[in-house]
Amino acid sequence: MAEDLTFGIFDYVIFAAVLCVSAGIGLFYGCTGGKQATTKEFLMADRSMGWFPVSMSLLASFMSAITLLGTPAEVYTYGTLYIWIGISYCWVIPIAGYLFMPIFYRCNLTSAYEYLERRFNKWIRLAGSLTFCFQMTLYMAIVLYAPALALNQVTGLNLWAAVISIGVVCTFYTTIGGMKAVMWTDVFQIVMMYAGLLAALIQGIVSQGGFAKIIDDAYKGGRIEYDNFDPDPTVRHTFWSLAFGGVFTWLSIYGVNQSQVQRYLTVPSLKIAQIALWINLPGLISLMLLCSFVGLIIFSKYKDCDPVTTKRVLANDQLFPLFVMETLKKFTGVPGLFLACIFSGALSTISSGLNSLAAVVLEDVVLKFWVKDASDKKATNISKILALSFGVACIALTFVAAQLGGVLQAALGLFGIIGGPLLGLFILAMFFPWANSIGAFSGLMTGLIVTLWIGVGAQIYKPFVYKPPVSIAGCANGTIPANFTMIKHVLTAPYANDGLIRFYSLSYMWVGCFGVIVVCIVGLLVSFATGYSKPGTVDPALICPVFEKICPCLPKRFQNFFFCGVQHDEFKEQERLEKERKKLEKEQIIDFDMTKSVETIDTRFFDSRSVVYETAM
Repeated sequence: MAEDLTFGIFDYVIFAAVLCVSAGIGLFYGCTGGKQATTKEFLMADRSMGWFPVSMSLLASFMSAITLLGTPAEVYTYGTLYIWIGISYCWVIPIAGYLFMPIFYRCNLTSAYEYLERRFNKWIRLAGSLTFCFQMTLYMAIVLYAPALALNQVTGLNLWAAVISIGVVCTFYTTIGGMKAVMWTDVFQIVMMYAGLLAALIQGIVSQGGFAKIIDDAYKGGRIEYDNFDPDPTVRHTFWSLAFGGVFTWLSIYGVNQSQVQRYLTVPSLKIAQIALWINLPGLISLMLLCSFVGLIIFSKYKDCDPVTTKRVLANDQLFPLFVMETLKKFTGVPGLFLACIFSGALSTISSGLNSLAAVVLEDVVLKFWVKDASDKKATNISKILALSFGVACIALTFVAAQLGGVLQAALGLFGIIGGPLLGLFILAMFFPWANSIGAFSGLMTGLIVTLWIGVGAQIYKPFVYKPPVSIAGCANGTIPANFTMIKHVLTAPYANDGLIRFYSLSYMWVGCFGVIVVCIVGLLVSFATGYSKPGTVDPALICPVFEKICPCLPKRFQNFFFCGVQHDEFKEQERLEKERKKLEKEQIIDFDMTKSVETIDTRFFDSRSVVYETAM
């Protein structure tokens, strides 16, 4: 490790200060209010959060260290085509907010998978919960590995010592502060992430000679690409895979992932949750665009001396930390601020994952099968123990994450392989009233087997992916190792691209979509073969009236036709009557309280007057 790529004293001071603020938020909520003594407070923040912390928390949860490290590396290596994924965000937000979210609110849940029991049975609920636990634990391991990798690169700190220290700190303050601490820490972290990112961006533009120079370098280096409309699903990135395949990847996060659903349910009403989700959208797009442009800045700096080729860094995910240390080193404390942002951003992401895992296992496993009559205090203590246990498991699985390659593709690929079939299960339940429990289980298992098969096959028979060329022609003497040998790019695939090999070459952006299709087709076929559910007998609160949402102007007879026999009209009338009843009850309570207050005031007035009169006598 070169001496000039280490932290200075002020970097460590700022680094420690940012981490202390993050931990302090956790301690504050652990020692104030209800002191996280109930499951409602620890897991659901008393359902009293506002739209601002929820929207910022939604953004921070899945756009933290993974985005900061992975997106610039993606653009540096492959070019700007990845930016098209922003279109998928614009599809995901309204779909999640108006098709999925209302059903979760209607059911008043803590665990999103409780819905599956109401729709099917407790075994489908358990299957969904265990699938989520496996997915989220692996994802947290990737998130934990990413900032540890950055710290290892720029400070020389032992990689696994960093992993263990980050994991221990995160696990500690998650069990102390509960959901309120997690969400307000997210707010702080997202502000710091933007601050660190903008500092690197602005200084990078200045140091590289301006915006036009950076774009010109990227164009000459083959990094400006936006017109790949190839319909071939085996091509890693195209407009179609990013703009439409990405919908399924991100919908598995914003639509049905427990970590996000749990945040929606921490606000008092559906409307506030939808507002928070819409405010989250520009944050998603802006963060992605900023990180993408940073990738172009990094390419402009290293276009003639690729650090990966010359072994200055071990992986592309280390490029951004290297760039920050070399570009911002002269600004005292700024490298420490940037790396603290990556570090603490990962902390908030992991902590939200730990909290959601604790909620799922508590509600869907412990209270459902083991300790059915636990008191609220005992349940809260169990949830804290669960958070601690998952923290330890996350640290252990980081050794697996180290083998998964680039952090961005590893994270998104994971949500396609596991999140896709899980999303398919919810789509089958919410949009197809004929599905029964046998079909749901068969569809989920088949979907997981097929997508895992693709994922394992892609690791064994790695598909050929074209990379634009890099150069070491401008490297100064001493920057190239003495034993360095230039390896030319392989222009042909190492395996014949036919049969199963082509199947394994399916773009990771399409795997989630493929999983959803498999789950729905298998689920419906098995349901019809084993005795499908009659739509008229299914609780309409559990089925999404999708055509009413998408085409509200359709005549009533057409809407009723597309309801497929589900009694949505009767349910809406029941909802209207229930709202009127609650409104009347609320008005009566207010009237009663006002009458009681007047009576109390009158009594006190006459009592005091009597005392004055008696004293005068």
